[in-house]
Amino acid sequence: MIYRRGQKVLIQGMTGKQGSFWSERMMEMGTTVIGGVNPKRAGETHLGLPIFKTAVEAAKHSPVDVSVIFIPPTMAKEAIIDAIDAGIGTIVTLTEHIPSHDVLEIFARQRVSKSRIIGPNTAGIVTPGEGFVGIMPGHNPNIFKPGNVGVISRSGSLGTLMCLNLTRAGLGQSAFIGIGGDPIIGTTTLDALQELDRDDRTTSVVLVGEIGGGMEEEAAEYARGMKKPIVSFIAGRSSPPDKKMGHAGAIVTGGKGGYATKREALEKAGVRVAGTPAQAVELLGVKRAVAAA
Repeated sequence: MIYRRGQKVLIQGMTGKQGSFWSERMMEMGTTVIGGVNPKRAGETHLGLPIFKTAVEAAKHSPVDVSVIFIPPTMAKEAIIDAIDAGIGTIVTLTEHIPSHDVLEIFARQRVSKSRIIGPNTAGIVTPGEGFVGIMPGHNPNIFKPGNVGVISRSGSLGTLMCLNLTRAGLGQSAFIGIGGDPIIGTTTLDALQELDRDDRTTSVVLVGEIGGGMEEEAAEYARGMKKPIVSFIAGRSSPPDKKMGHAGAIVTGGKGGYATKREALEKAGVRVAGTPAQAVELLGVKRAVAAA
């Protein structure tokens, strides 16, 4: 799930406004985009690249390592299943508000395939200096720079802020993994943490969590056995119980999924928990203060 230089990316929904804008930014950074998918414009070129009718057809034309979904919610299921059927290893699903019954069908199909889904409702993945896939500002050197800190985040905006703080403090990122904010997602905090633990370029990890669900608690159990230092920031400390806050998964019910339980689980596992995103940088051992904007 970490993007590596040279991995071939297919953009499903490339010809739309957002697909076009972010395709250009990805290519600007060095991401290897091999084409796009739009059944109505198959056979045309867009941004100098071929447009295919389906992902299956694209995969016959060129190997595809990663697909990114710029498709509206009601049509996302067909596009994701097309990518699965094409045998694409990583499917970065930006779309949010996909109907629940469609999500269940997508993951039923994914479970019997070799594909991994990141998202839904992810902002994407970034490897500074190599490429990015999604809608993170991976092309902006003021936010992302090559380094050794792996960053995991449910939220794209909080993940961007954390990477900005790291860069301003003179650090950089080995990889950013945006897992997505929907209640049902294909790549969990634990999955991402295990990936960064295996990654030789990553020497420390920043985990940006949120209230709701139990992913941070599950990740804490694994973190207990890691040698790489981990710092975490959990958003939603002041959120009231039984109220949906922000992402669809960010709801605390019956005392579970709350800030206190997440912080306790992480700290028991040896993870240092910051009160603010800026403090997370300080907990990594950076002595000088984060620079002002």
